[in-house]
Amino acid sequence: MNLKLHKPLCIFDLETTGTNIGKDRIVEICILKVNPDASRESKTWRVNPEMLIPKESSEIHGIYDEDVKDAPTFRDIASKIMEMITGSDLGGFNSNRFDVPLLAEELLRVGMDFDLSKFRLVDAQTIFHKKEPRNLGAAYQFYCGKTLENAHSAEADVMATFEVLDAQVGKYDDIPNEIAPLSEFTFHNKNADLAGFIGYNEKMEEVFNFGKYKGQGVKAVFQKDLGYFGWLQNADFPLYTKKVFTKIQLSSRF
Repeated sequence: MNLKLHKPLCIFDLETTGTNIGKDRIVEICILKVNPDASRESKTWRVNPEMLIPKESSEIHGIYDEDVKDAPTFRDIASKIMEMITGSDLGGFNSNRFDVPLLAEELLRVGMDFDLSKFRLVDAQTIFHKKEPRNLGAAYQFYCGKTLENAHSAEADVMATFEVLDAQVGKYDDIPNEIAPLSEFTFHNKNADLAGFIGYNEKMEEVFNFGKYKGQGVKAVFQKDLGYFGWLQNADFPLYTKKVFTKIQLSSRF
């Protein structure tokens, strides 16, 4: 194994009802947990999303309403997922922009706290796009010399993603093999929330990335316009973004 791990790394992939982080739901999740000694364990769950799966989504991942009607809901398996990822770093393919934010939404929705500061995130797609801009199937062929069978099956995608990530670390001399610097390398932009609504300025203070206060400090805005905080909490923002807003609002009182 080319990766040098100091703590477990959980590579995971989601198949979902769609791509809206705030509204769509998980229909399948696979987690591959790789330990520092290179031992591995994997778990795959089909999930009843408690909503209809759009036809266009089913045609991509092959999971239809009938396939998950008797499956557990996310609430039923959330504690098992948290148990598996706690104390680990997280990785995936396009995970920083999609899988991690959507997983955070699902966990918060069932009352389980997801704290981004407790995880280092590594996105194999970012490395791939910086080095060889293509998709997962092409990455698997390029780095591993294999054809990706059953693409858009969570288990096939997550296994391929780990092999790609490990091969990337072995191929490039300027790619670190430890998670902390690798996490830094795979980040496109640093944001305070997962969906990118809250950024940082040069002083590392949270600022709005949108709206009438774009570019202004969130804490300063809340101090002068508390009503805006109330509007944000009632608007259609992801739960994790609202959680960050609440934390900043509480600190703005002091």
